Parts: sequence; structure tokens; C-alpha cells
Amino acid sequence: MQELLHQLLSQLSEQSYLELVAVVLALAYVWLAAKQNSWCWPCALVSTSIYTYLFWEVTLPFHVLLNAYYIVMAIYGWRQWQGPASRAAQVSSWRGKQHVMCIVLLVVGSLLLTKGASSVFDDKHLYLDAFITVFSVFTTVLVAHKVRENWLYWIVIDAASAYLFFVKDLVLTSVLFVLYTCFALYAYIQWGKEQPATTLAAVES
Repeated sequence: MQELLHQLLSQLSEQSYLELVAVVLALAYVWLAAKQNSWCWPCALVSTSIYTYLFWEVTLPFHVLLNAYYIVMAIYGWRQWQGPASRAAQVSSWRGKQHVMCIVLLVVGSLLLTKGASSVFDDKHLYLDAFITVFSVFTTVLVAHKVRENWLYWIVIDAASAYLFFVKDLVLTSVLFVLYTCFALYAYIQWGKEQPATTLAAVES
């Protein structure tokens, strides 16, 4: 335990200020998203722009593409959550069978993506990188459309990401994703309070 703590402190001392800025803005994003505050999207825009560069530096190719996608989705999410139409939008849920179908397709997509990229990139974490990327792309769309179960996906994605970033020596980012995992649970509960009883009944039926 003492050795692990020493390693963590040693790696933290080597983290860049750029990564620190990205972490702070990323935390602001998830906190504001849990509160359904549209200012979460500008925070995401800047944070993901920084991470696009950082992930290129540590050879996480799928995460480079993922964060480039996040930049686009930050603009899309901002537009979705603004104006009269967004104020009418409410938190909703999908039926279980919809999620099962999507998960199967996403797993297959992740495997195909890894197989295609393995001839270009030589990294033992390529499978994990691909799974996190594919599921994150899908889950970000759920956030933009206020589907409550997006936070359950994020719990798994964030826990896996925390491990991946730790082994890649992005310790601040790893700690960030541990916090993300906790925030995702909080947000799932919080969005449940906003969800109309009629929607909940429809999902349960």
C-alpha cells in the first residue's frame, strides 16, 4: 500500500499543467451535466480539445478520435440543451431490450475496430481502448438526448478508463475518472428525480 501511494505521488508530481486544466474542466462538465445545466457543454469543449492532444502524446489512437468526436458533440449538446425545444425535453428511459440490442452491437463493433487497428498500432491495451471509445460514442448521444441510463453506461466506462489511464501514467486523469464513476452514480439518482412518473411506468411495463 505504501509503495502504491509513493508511486501515485511520484506520478502526480510529473503531470502537466495542461492536464490539470483539462481535469478541472472535465469535473465541471460532469457536475453541471448532473444538474442539467447547459454550461456543461462549453466546459466539455475545452477539456476534450486538450485531451485530444494529450492522448496523441501517449499513443491512445482511439481516444484521440473519441475526443475529437466529443468536440463535435459538445457543440451539438449545447444546441440540444438550449432554446424552447430543450426546455420542453424531459429525462426519459429506454426499455431493457433496447439496451441489450445496443450492447451486443457495440461489443461486435469494438472487436471489429480492434481487429482492424491491430495491424497499425501495437499496444496491449488496444482492446480496452476500443471498447471504451465505442461505448463512449454511443453513450454521449444518450446524454445529449437525456436518456437516464446513460449514467449506468458511464459507471462501467469510467471505471475501465481509470485503469487504462493509470497504466498509461496519466494519473490525474485516472483520478478524474474514479471521481467520474462516483458522479455518474449521483447523476443517475439525480436524473431519476427529474423523470416523469409516466415515463417510469412505461419502462417498467
